[in-house]
Amino acid sequence: MRALCWNGVNDLRVETVADPKILNPKDVILKVGLSTTCGSDLHLIDGLIPTMREGDILGHEFMGEVVEVGAEVTKVKRGDRVVVPSFVSCGECFHCAQEQYSLCDTSHPKPELAEPILGYPTAGIYGYSHAFGGYSGAHAEYVRVPFADVDCFIVPEDVSDETALFISDAAPTGYMGADFCNIQRGDIIAVWGCGGVGLMAQQSAMIMGAEGVIAIDRYPERLAMAEALGAVAIDYTKVDVVELLKELTGGRGPDACIDAVGMEASGQGMEQAYDRVKQALYLETDRGYALRQAMMACRKGGTLSVLGVYGLMDKFPMGMIINKGLTLRSAQQHGQAYVPRLLEHAQRGELTPAPLATHRFSLEDGPKGYDMFKHKTDGCLRAVFAP
Repeated sequence: MRALCWNGVNDLRVETVADPKILNPKDVILKVGLSTTCGSDLHLIDGLIPTMREGDILGHEFMGEVVEVGAEVTKVKRGDRVVVPSFVSCGECFHCAQEQYSLCDTSHPKPELAEPILGYPTAGIYGYSHAFGGYSGAHAEYVRVPFADVDCFIVPEDVSDETALFISDAAPTGYMGADFCNIQRGDIIAVWGCGGVGLMAQQSAMIMGAEGVIAIDRYPERLAMAEALGAVAIDYTKVDVVELLKELTGGRGPDACIDAVGMEASGQGMEQAYDRVKQALYLETDRGYALRQAMMACRKGGTLSVLGVYGLMDKFPMGMIINKGLTLRSAQQHGQAYVPRLLEHAQRGELTPAPLATHRFSLEDGPKGYDMFKHKTDGCLRAVFAP
């Protein structure tokens, strides 16, 4: 089959590789219908996540059709159209029982690579380095899905492929971030980042009853999408974000702040220059401008919900969390806990992720799609691949 493979920093190639096979009776093989780029993939492409190996297949956000079924699979069958969350989860361990699916104790086949970095292994994730399990990704014609009865969700007929695609990762990540905020009537939620996850966090906060949502970014087309959802849009290059957020919230600050940016945040001034130099010298992996700003802006006693991917950050102002009494909540997405309700929201027209697919490519044009996505040319929000 054909697949989009990592071959080094900023070196992506579409290659012919072996077809996946059933390895466990709980597996299925999926014929990929659509897959998409994700901002966290850029950390792999830029060499900021260790343990990538030449020939690794990228891609963790996808949907498709079941074409082969393991002997112990009972909930899906050949021909089912399904969406799959990005983390591989067994459904039976301690953490899966707590609906903390991205922390699954069972699905990581290479825990010795994760433990030195994290202390404990997380769940495995498709196409996201050997430190996260070494699973083949979904930018391919076919992909193996372990624990299919737990991780495959049948897509209703009235939900489009494009909508289902983003219910794999962007929508559940954003929804989880809003859920972490414990939104109450009258709450104002600020979201850093208007990429796919940020826009889904904004829409999710509205679904959960936030009185107002404020979106922070610098790209006009993304800010326009946030405004179309009903958010107040702020271009951080033109204003003092913290002061404006105080003004918009009567001097108190947002009730919760969601970081949907992560380790490659852009910013202003000396702080941004400092982070860029240290990152270039591999003295830290993260540019933490957006996260630090969210911590500064959040009201006393508020909640900081962190969805961006991070590694090692310098100058993390822990005193701000302590002295302001902030609650910090973070996780990789527990998609299996959210996908059923997201499909219902989509059916009712409350969740509309399909517009995230601004550009569509064949799999053969995968490197071109990632280049456009990375550099945000032609207003590219997400590049979608159809094998």
